[in-house]
Amino acid sequence: NAMFVKMADEAYNIGPAASAQSYLRGDYIIELAKSCGAQAIHPGYGFLSENAGFAEACFAAGIEFMGPPVPAITAMGSKSASKNIMNAAGVRCVPGYHGEDQSNETLMKEAEKTGYPIMLKAVSGGGGKGMRIVRSPDEFLEALEGCRREALASFKDDRVLLERYIENPRHIEFQVFADKQGNAVHLFERDCSVQRRHQKVWEEAPSPGMSPELRAKMGKSATDAAQAVGYVGAGTVEFIFDADTNEYFFMEM
Repeated sequence: NAMFVKMADEAYNIGPAASAQSYLRGDYIIELAKSCGAQAIHPGYGFLSENAGFAEACFAAGIEFMGPPVPAITAMGSKSASKNIMNAAGVRCVPGYHGEDQSNETLMKEAEKTGYPIMLKAVSGGGGKGMRIVRSPDEFLEALEGCRREALASFKDDRVLLERYIENPRHIEFQVFADKQGNAVHLFERDCSVQRRHQKVWEEAPSPGMSPELRAKMGKSATDAAQAVGYVGAGTVEFIFDADTNEYFFMEM
């Protein structure tokens, strides 16, 4: 009885309500697509939409994956790798540490270099998991252990990165569209600063207090970010904006 099922020309049951037995069954979805003659799969949001393995399987089956190419999904799937790419492309990232050396000593040294307060984040994180705010060196090791435990449980990857914690932030994201010829445009911004537990609960467009000059500058950074990874299709480039200094930094895509 769902509206999208009623509006479809053909509809196929992909399994029971549990996502592991339906929405995450990439192999079965591809088999269905082949059996009904579908030439493309739109993965929707969540589930398989950012799954590089599923995108690869679609291409291998001769089915168009309506989303970014595999290298872009892989590059942007890691918070640390994506920041290295952005820095190389001239898109500023929050000062911090995204290196491979994960020893306690190195992380503590880098925290001192970045300056407190800092934010600890899981490298493969998302959904507000594996994040800790640390305000002094005394709290660092305990927060690091907690962050690693949560990251390992949630993402099977206990690597972390460090970022300067911005006390008075705004979360502003730009919608981008890119084609296969290397062109990218942005379709303006949304302000997502109203959050609970680092998760957006309210989005407002256009962003309040956004000047035409700042919009043009941030929009160019967003399209530069998309082009730096060879992005294709629709994507969201997220920035953290420091309301105290009027600086903005790339967060993730």
